[in-house]
Parts: sequence; C-alpha cells; structure tokens
Amino acid sequence: MRPLRDAQRDVLGAIAPLEPVRLELAAANGLALAEPIVALHDLPPFANSAMDGYAVQAADVAEAPVTLQVLEDVPAGSVPTVAVTPGNAIKIMTGAPMPNGADAVVPVEDTEPGTGEVRILVGVSTGTSVRPAGEDVAAGAVVLEAGERLTPARLGVCASLGYHRPLVRRRPKVAVLSTGDEVVPPDTEELGPGKIRDANRFTLRGALQDLGVDVLDLGIVGDDAAELRERLEQGADQADVVVSSGGVSMGEYDLVKHLLAELGSVEFWKVAMKPAKPFAFGQLGKTPFFGLPGNPVSVAVAFEQFLRPALLHMMGASYLFRPRVWGVLAEPVVTDPEKTVFLRVSVRPSDDGRLVASLTGAQGSNILSALAAADAFAVVPVGIAGLDAGALVELEMIQMPEARTAAEVTDG
Repeated sequence: MRPLRDAQRDVLGAIAPLEPVRLELAAANGLALAEPIVALHDLPPFANSAMDGYAVQAADVAEAPVTLQVLEDVPAGSVPTVAVTPGNAIKIMTGAPMPNGADAVVPVEDTEPGTGEVRILVGVSTGTSVRPAGEDVAAGAVVLEAGERLTPARLGVCASLGYHRPLVRRRPKVAVLSTGDEVVPPDTEELGPGKIRDANRFTLRGALQDLGVDVLDLGIVGDDAAELRERLEQGADQADVVVSSGGVSMGEYDLVKHLLAELGSVEFWKVAMKPAKPFAFGQLGKTPFFGLPGNPVSVAVAFEQFLRPALLHMMGASYLFRPRVWGVLAEPVVTDPEKTVFLRVSVRPSDDGRLVASLTGAQGSNILSALAAADAFAVVPVGIAGLDAGALVELEMIQMPEARTAAEVTDG
C-alpha cells in the first residue's frame, strides 16, 4: 500500500496553479492572491477623530471643567477650515480629519454644549480619541502576501487601499459524477431492489461550493461504458478537474478504471488509510482526474486528504490542509496499525480546558450519519492498533460549528 503522505505529495506535484486574473472585489471572495497587497498610502490616510465630540488642545482641559469657544462644526467628509488655538475647540464627528493645533478629542457625552461655546466636564490627555495617520497600516507595508485567500475582512482591506481589482488565481471548475447501476437520484420515492440514493454527488457538491469553486454536475452514470466515456470526455473538455465516485475498486463492473486507461494516464492506488483506501488519480488528456471510492464516508475523507488540498494548490493558496489540534479521546478505540485511520468525532471543551473528542457513531465507511455529526477527524497514525480513553490524539478540524444558542446569550 502507498503511504498517505507519498500519495498526497504525488497528487500535489502533478497539479499546477491556474493562471492569474484581475477580478472585481465582489467576485474574488475565497480566491488566493497572485501578488502581494502593498499599502500605497497610510491607513487611515489622515489623523481623524475616533469619537463624536470636540477637538481641543489637551492643555486647555487639564483642569476641567472649563468653557471653550467653538470655532466651527466639522462633520465626517468635511475638512476643518481653521486651526484650534488656546481657549478654543472645534466640534467634530467620528472620522472627520483632526484640525491643525488640536491634539485630543473630548467625547460629546463629557460636555455641555452652549451657544457658540462648550463646557468641558472631563479632562483628557494628548492623543485621546485620535486615530493617527497610518495607525492601521503604514504606506509601503505588505498587508497581504501572495497565496493568502481573500476572506471578507481581507476584501475590506483591499477596498480600503484602493485594490478594487486584485490579481488572483481564477476560480476552478470541477465536474462531478456518480457511477453505478445501483445509484438513483435523491428524489426517487421508492427504492427498487439493490438501489441506493445518490449521496456522494451532493456531499461533493456542497464541499466544493464551500471551498468556492464552480461545479459542473454531470449526474449519475450507470455501468454503461459508452455513456461513461461520453460524460468523462465532457468533464475533461468543460472543467479544470473531473471527480467521480465509485468504480475504482477491484469489481468486475468497475468500468471507470478500464476507460481511464484508454482516455488518459491514470494510476490506481491502494493508499494506507482508512477509510478511502482505493483511489485513482491521473489525467484525462490534460485534465486532472480524481477517482474517489463509492462509500460515502470514503468520499468525504478522500476529498479532505486529496481533492481539497489539490484544488487549493490549483487556486494558488499557500496553506492547503485543515488545521490540526490536540485533544483527548472520550472512549477507547481499536484501529488498523497498517493504516492512517480517520475517526469521525465531535469535539467539545472540558471543564479543565482540554478538547475532548467523542465518536459520533459507528465508524464503517458507509455510516454517513456519523460524518454528519462530526466536527473533526481524530487521526490515528500508522503503527498504532488502538488508544485508551483519555489518550492524546490529533484532531483535524473539518468544521468549526457555532457553539452558543440564543438562550445562552439572552439568559446571560
């Protein structure tokens, strides 16, 4: 069997990043930068008020209360026309530029406004409620590196610095199909003998959409060589990657492997992992192909260990794999020492601050409900036949679910 890391290395080595394109910010969410974002100016670009209040000289209000003359009113979007001099103040709104001569802002709630004057009730020190130019980002600083994915906050940074069309790696399109005469659509009301509804295609579609790639759904293909050839060729022609589920094991009717030998250069591997040992990878012409197992949990594990990192690499991302943290097992487990084993677990903090991983159900590769209840995979490496309750285990976080209800917040 091929070691998991070797298989991952070979897959990533065969995948090249897509070409860079310039996109409007609204279309770039989730994509990776193809060049760094360098601040062309300070952010904020000018010193401004952090509060609604009065711009003053701090020395004037050191012995508050004190009354100052108000020279003018400066709302956000306007600029002061006069400087603050001793004994005077300027009414200012949040975000408005600081007037010359002023070195602090007194919040409006600490004042008593009058006609042409203001009574300052609380003294402030130099710099109070003032946002200096460049406080967030200094001109010339590298704010985001090439390879970083654009999150909502990073989109905001780009917008604030004028990068309205960042250079990113384009969004890949992935063709997805399920194979097998036994597979029927989810809207099938009554299952005939030997039939199962297609879960894999929707698991894959959801995972791909979460990743931010475009999906070409090629549907279900039965054990018909001509139809399967047509769909595979369609996917290779119209998409950047083709993914199938089923048909990569040793069965007599596993047509995928025979067609792939004709259509491209595809290798069939037995990877030392559980679930998802059978796996196919290669090229349909010039299009990468991933042949995932047919069992639904195997599909999800193979997606996380091979397809998701490969797509992130194709998108030009610097970081490809899910975060891993350490936790302890809530119960003992028995595993296969010849394979890296991925157990489906839910993860919750204990009273002592440790993360506790509990099995979410039976661990067979067909038990999709256990995957649906899982936050993470507990990863048991090769060479370990089992772990006791309380044993340390590495947790690969496949999601970070919301953890507080409305009642927890409102009940305080």
